[in-house]
Amino acid sequence: MSNPADQPLILASGSPRRRDLLEEAGYAFEVVKPDVEEIEDPARSIRALTRENARLKAEAVAGSHPDRLVIAADTLVLRDDTALGKPADAEEAFAMIRSLNGRTHQVFTAVCVVAQAAGREVEFSVVTDVTFKHLRDEELRHYHTLIEPMDKAGAYAAQDHGEVIIERVEGSWTNVVGLPMERLGEVLRAEFGVAPPS
Repeated sequence: MSNPADQPLILASGSPRRRDLLEEAGYAFEVVKPDVEEIEDPARSIRALTRENARLKAEAVAGSHPDRLVIAADTLVLRDDTALGKPADAEEAFAMIRSLNGRTHQVFTAVCVVAQAAGREVEFSVVTDVTFKHLRDEELRHYHTLIEPMDKAGAYAAQDHGEVIIERVEGSWTNVVGLPMERLGEVLRAEFGVAPPS
């Protein structure tokens, strides 16, 4: 049986932002988009929801690549007690970003790393506080002309013109982008013996 640490990682995600973060960190990997229906259940806590969805994605891809190390993640935005995922349309996208205006919210990302053949699975979550500037409605609408809000939790992107709307970030910046690289790097090294080529 091959050692998962000796082969390129698999990123179980269709997110270009997560792909970019892994590339920038220097990891060798390929992308396999998981064919799963994400769980949307307002009765569950945001921590449970993100963890279950990350595990769902990781295990779906690991099932067809058992000898590989598979990484999956799920990100949601928490405003008060409400989890914000990806908006359904432009109207909902504007309502989301307007509800975050001038306030602090949390970004939750759960990550699941699976080496199925080795019977190993590691999960962790990272939370980051993000405070938005106080902007007028026309400024918020203008921001949505600069990015594509429909595929982003909370209808904004920290890495795309984030300076227009974000006042400060307390915690992991890469977590807000969609993959907490600091913690992921620690887990890959400590648990699976994987590090990017120096």
